[in-house]
Amino acid sequence: MNEKSPLQDKTILAVDDEPDVLEAISEELDMCSVVKMTAYDEALEYLKENRVDMAILDIMGVNGLELLKHAVERNIPSVMLTAHALSMDTLKKSIDIGARAYIPKEKIPELVPILEDVVTMEHRDAWEHLFDRVGEIFNVTFGSDWKKHVIEIGPLVVPK
Repeated sequence: MNEKSPLQDKTILAVDDEPDVLEAISEELDMCSVVKMTAYDEALEYLKENRVDMAILDIMGVNGLELLKHAVERNIPSVMLTAHALSMDTLKKSIDIGARAYIPKEKIPELVPILEDVVTMEHRDAWEHLFDRVGEIFNVTFGSDWKKHVIEIGPLVVPK
């Protein structure tokens, strides 16, 4: 018997300047209602006027860190999606602002379990699971000691 996903019937705002990325997100999240937007202004207006269960925000093309601030102010669990901006600085900023996850675009096929963790786990536990899932990419991009830099940014404790 299949368990119902905690994402079932959720409304998720996905914002990215690449329509093919939005389509891939929508395909992965077929159990959800995905509101797709490609522009910062449009997404900000939508956030102000509508309630969503979660937001998936591209860091670069749509000013995602600013959108993240607005989403967090409205208590909307938000995850950052990145390809070109995969950097320690944007990871730290995302965590500091209140992102629940930081997902490289190449991990879109694993979006469902990552978002299920965000919905069902405590904030710190969700980050620890995410780091387990994407650690290999982070090791290549940031070097093998990247976790010690993340640990320094606040209450987040990442297992060694």
